Amino acid sequence: MAGRLVSETLTKLSQMGDVTLHEPAGDSPQTERKRRSRKQEFNLNDCVAHLSTPRGPKPVMKSMMTTACERNCNYCVFRAGRAKTKRVTFAPDEMASAFETLERSRKVDGLFLSSGIIKGSVTTQDKIIDTADIIRNKQRYRGYIHLKIMPGIEYDQLYRSMQLADRVSINLEAPTSERLAALAPKKIFIEELVQMLQWAQQIRQDHRHEKLASSVTQFVVGAVGDTDLELLSMSDKLYSQAKLARVYYSAFGPVPGTPFEDLPATEAIREFRLYQSSFLLRDYQWDVEELPFLPHGNLRADVDPKQAWADEHLLRQPIEVMSAERELLLRIPGVGPIGANAIISARRRGTLSELLHLKQIGIRNPQKVAKYILLNGRQPARQLRLF
Repeated sequence: MAGRLVSETLTKLSQMGDVTLHEPAGDSPQTERKRRSRKQEFNLNDCVAHLSTPRGPKPVMKSMMTTACERNCNYCVFRAGRAKTKRVTFAPDEMASAFETLERSRKVDGLFLSSGIIKGSVTTQDKIIDTADIIRNKQRYRGYIHLKIMPGIEYDQLYRSMQLADRVSINLEAPTSERLAALAPKKIFIEELVQMLQWAQQIRQDHRHEKLASSVTQFVVGAVGDTDLELLSMSDKLYSQAKLARVYYSAFGPVPGTPFEDLPATEAIREFRLYQSSFLLRDYQWDVEELPFLPHGNLRADVDPKQAWADEHLLRQPIEVMSAERELLLRIPGVGPIGANAIISARRRGTLSELLHLKQIGIRNPQKVAKYILLNGRQPARQLRLF
């Protein structure tokens, strides 16, 4: 009997397919996103994503407690009333059992768990918590768990979720109240979403002795007129005030059977430029005002933001590699944290006077760097293009 129930649960799980396709969960979201044929049948492998997690690369089971939802977000495949969506629901013990089976057979080593909202956010979050509680405390699983936080849940629910998980997602979806109203009419920007992110940071501060989940968020890009300036300004606030681990950007794609089905898709390059800029804010301590926005508030698509800034500032005033502080070295296109550390270490031992020296210490493309720097007071000689 038990074996038959497990088999039925796995069959139901496979029927859901890659339901979390549009919910990034790893640290390399653009490369982790699956591409599949529309005619291809779903199978159990669609529920497994190979993600870069804070615990390293892992095969992670990605699923939802239910694909039914009472909310009517204009862009969402699971919105209330969409007839084309297959509605599948799991009880906490069913979902936990499915995970245990896959984990014991070594097909997965991690869980990302989301849900549609049925009977309110509080009830839905309780089911997510109950599932994670079974996995942690009954099954004794100590690996990676990433939980979705429903909008407007209770403080104690968020706290418990953070105790059980390594990471929690609290998705703003939009950068302002006005944009969210156009995107998801039933969601409340401050009370249901921003407050959750603020609570998460407060919980970490109030319980420093506990191992608690980091928090992340996601924006849907380009559906309701949002600009890169709006998205990155909010991202910067969240990095500094809510101490987010990262921000995800999901380029809008129209879903048949939704109010936004006829809107144009957002180009993938815009999503990519947002990620590049977000990392400059988070890892390089740039200010939003320093990013090279065009007059309409978006970034250039044809060049990465770091190079666009350097073309405007460093071509006229190149950086002296032998004396620049680390923060300034990180402004050079082609020089990241590892490269900046290598430069500082190498110049303690001698003089960097030619591009070959940069190559020898690990700078991958010295030719890219050349026009933005001085080496011991001189602009380095560059190899001319033949064509």
